[in-house]
Amino acid sequence: MTDQPRSNQCYTIGHSNHGINRFLELLQDKGTDIVIDVRSTPFSRFNPQFNRKNLERSLKESAIGYLFMGDQLGGRYTDPALLLPDGTVNYQKVQETKRFREGIGKVLELIASARTVTLMCAEKEPERCHRFVLISPALQDKGVSVVHIRADGTIQSYENLEKERNKDTLH
Repeated sequence: MTDQPRSNQCYTIGHSNHGINRFLELLQDKGTDIVIDVRSTPFSRFNPQFNRKNLERSLKESAIGYLFMGDQLGGRYTDPALLLPDGTVNYQKVQETKRFREGIGKVLELIASARTVTLMCAEKEPERCHRFVLISPALQDKGVSVVHIRADGTIQSYENLEKERNKDTLH
C-alpha cells in the first residue's frame, strides 16, 4: 500500500545499511518521485550501493529522480562562525545562512510542484540525524509536514518524534 503524501508534505529516510532493493522498495512504497541527498559527502565506505553514482543509477532505473543538495543542506560545517565553542555545529546559525535558506527554497519548490520528495541521509534513526534537528524544523516552519520513514517501513511524523524526544528528556 502506498502512503500518498499531502501536497505540503515530504518524507525523510536514512539509507543505513539497507540493501539497494530494500531501500528502493521503501521509497516506492511511499510514492517517491525524487530523492534529495542531504549528505555533506555523498559516499559510503561501508555501503557502496549508496555512493552517489551507484545510487543515482539505481534510482534512475526505478524511475526516481536524484538531486544532490548536501552542499546546501548537509550537516557538516567547518566555518567557525557556524560552530559552538565545543566544535559541534550550531544548527540555528546554519538555518540563518543564505545557502541553507536557498536550499530550503528549492525543496519547497519541488514539493509545490506536486513531487513526492524524500530527503535522504545516511543515519538510520532520524532523531540522531541533521535531517531531524536541522532541516525538518525549517520545513515545518514553512508549513510542510515532515514524515520520517523508519527502517522497517513505518512512518513517524516530525511532531510525534519531537514529542517522544521531549518526553524522554523530561525523565
